[in-house]
Amino acid sequence: MTLRMAVLAVVCSVGLLGCANDEAKPPDATQEIVSNLTEAGFPASEILVADGVVYVGGDAVVSLQASREMIEPGRGGLEHYRTNNLVSSTIRTIVIKAPASAPLSIRNGLAQAVMNFKGLSLTLDPFPDPCMHVPDCPPTMPDFTIDLAINPALPAGATATSEFPSGGNPGSKITLGPGVAQLPANVIKHLLTHEIGHTLGLRHSDYFNRAISCGGSATNEGTASVGAIHIVGTPSGASPGGSIMNACIPSNTTGALTATDVTALQALY
Repeated sequence: MTLRMAVLAVVCSVGLLGCANDEAKPPDATQEIVSNLTEAGFPASEILVADGVVYVGGDAVVSLQASREMIEPGRGGLEHYRTNNLVSSTIRTIVIKAPASAPLSIRNGLAQAVMNFKGLSLTLDPFPDPCMHVPDCPPTMPDFTIDLAINPALPAGATATSEFPSGGNPGSKITLGPGVAQLPANVIKHLLTHEIGHTLGLRHSDYFNRAISCGGSATNEGTASVGAIHIVGTPSGASPGGSIMNACIPSNTTGALTATDVTALQALY
């Protein structure tokens, strides 16, 4: 039986529990985990079962206790997700290079956003390296450079776009719309931190229901062909303003990482 067939079999058996003759018999752990994941909002396509082990997103093992925590009421936390691909351990210094023509507000926002990622095994620096202007101080030689571009032709409604990691490298490009430079400083910091998060492999924390941060009708982004794997150590649930990786930016943002954002980044890097 393939992994896909296995998950379908388990999901169907969970759905039939209420019709079984021995209703007093408690479901086994595997069935309960799958049921809890389904209740927590994971689509069936993201839940795989093999040899009694339950996986989400292909490689994240979910224990019975973890699945129970995902559906506990009132936890008030925010679950984080990553792509299938992350930045390789061989990449340790990343420079984010803005064009020389970038407005001062963008360059200042980038410098502030980069500070949000201090304390990781990765070192992120804005370009140009301040050390380049100090005698006898050789500039940092990056392992990878992310280009920050401003595109006047960015589609309406798209404030910024970025690429996810590929081949062990970070996403290679962040693109901003022309109106970003006129946004408040805290919003620019938030926006750039958010896009840098994507280049390191973070998905939207509310990818399964963008309405949580954006309002309107519920929209599930799905795996977007890059995966949506739960980051171990981050609690379940989602709330407006609960993460800098929410799909939409709250009006009162400070541009700083939340505690669960830090937990997610430290778990990965």
